[in-house]
Amino acid sequence: MLEKLFKLREHGSNVRTEVLAGVTTFLTMAYIIFVNPMMMADAGIDPGAAFVATCLAAAIGSLVMGLWANYPIALAPGMGLNAFFSYTVVGSMGYSWQVALGAVFLSGFLFFLLSLFRIREWIIDSIPLPLRSAIAAGIGLFLALIALKSAGLVVDHPVTLVTMGDLGQPAPLLAAAGFAVIVALSYRKVTGAVMIGILLVTAASFLLGLSHLDGLVSTPPSLKPTFMELDIKGALEVGLLSVVFAFLFVDLFDTSGTLIGVAQKANLVEADGKMPRLGRALMADSTATMAGAALGTSTTTSYIESTAGISAGGRTGLTACVVALLFLLSMFFSPLATAVPGYATAPALLFVAVLMTHGLVQINWDDLTEAAPVVVTALAMPLTFSIANGIALGFISWTVIKLLAGRWRELNPSLYVLAGLFVIKLALFS
Repeated sequence: MLEKLFKLREHGSNVRTEVLAGVTTFLTMAYIIFVNPMMMADAGIDPGAAFVATCLAAAIGSLVMGLWANYPIALAPGMGLNAFFSYTVVGSMGYSWQVALGAVFLSGFLFFLLSLFRIREWIIDSIPLPLRSAIAAGIGLFLALIALKSAGLVVDHPVTLVTMGDLGQPAPLLAAAGFAVIVALSYRKVTGAVMIGILLVTAASFLLGLSHLDGLVSTPPSLKPTFMELDIKGALEVGLLSVVFAFLFVDLFDTSGTLIGVAQKANLVEADGKMPRLGRALMADSTATMAGAALGTSTTTSYIESTAGISAGGRTGLTACVVALLFLLSMFFSPLATAVPGYATAPALLFVAVLMTHGLVQINWDDLTEAAPVVVTALAMPLTFSIANGIALGFISWTVIKLLAGRWRELNPSLYVLAGLFVIKLALFS
């Protein structure tokens, strides 16, 4: 049955290899079951329900990707967009988490339509590569600020806005130590480095009496507080259009980049450079986002950590199905997830931030018409505490600077349209 479903021999794999690859991928991305519920709780969502929603969204997304698209790619609520959900849309803009979930659902639905009608390629091709790298880097810096704040390493200041936290407290010291451990283990290519770092800081917190553990295994918490609580009607408000676009835009490029990168590493790209079943993979991603919003979590997306499982030999959707099963089993370990303190997950956020800023090496820093919009985009996200603002200012600055520099031939119609819409949005709906 497995051979018929996943075509294991055709892909040069077997059940044992696929199971091992699935376990490997899960260990590299399991940190999300600790990090995401904590972020959702900051938006006012019940942490127990958020924990179950995180596990179920990851399981559903990975299962659909594995069974329908037959790719060894796992999905889970994405880093960056969960921070945007909690700290910008709900925290700064003042919308309810129900409306924010509605915006996530709408972005998933639009993503599904774009994949269905194959408009995705046109959108991606119309956005300059440096601007895409800047958006990824900006999200990384946004996560870094949240991580430093959660760890107590950076605190607010009435004069300078931010300043150094109290390093005499155990929380920032444990977070700094956890970050160093994660980086060192990752450099040594230790599987599950991020997970190990979180658990080590949590264990140290227990030993120091800073937190406690009420058991290890229990029945999963109730999903009732968040199940089908999304407010789609409220998300259709004009002021939320940029939020829906930000969710859609980031997920679109994040998913596309991940799919291409993972497929190339697994040698799943055809001779003409195209990915087989790409449409199915994109629709699996968008379906997972809509399902996650209905369950009670932010955007669900493909994880680049899937490359860890591919390095272990995973080549088919069976790898993703194993990941899905492990996420389902994780629901029974909710006491452990709720016992993890915020400063234990902060090192994971900071590490992800480091990885996301890598794209800046592709920027031509000698070309000021390229470098300036990139810096504006990347800095605007953490300093305005909004991914949407960073994207808007990035498109506007790119278009205006290219025009004034006399390089209007490098612009395409979609850039003019998007820049114009963002000007209207910032002027009338900020």
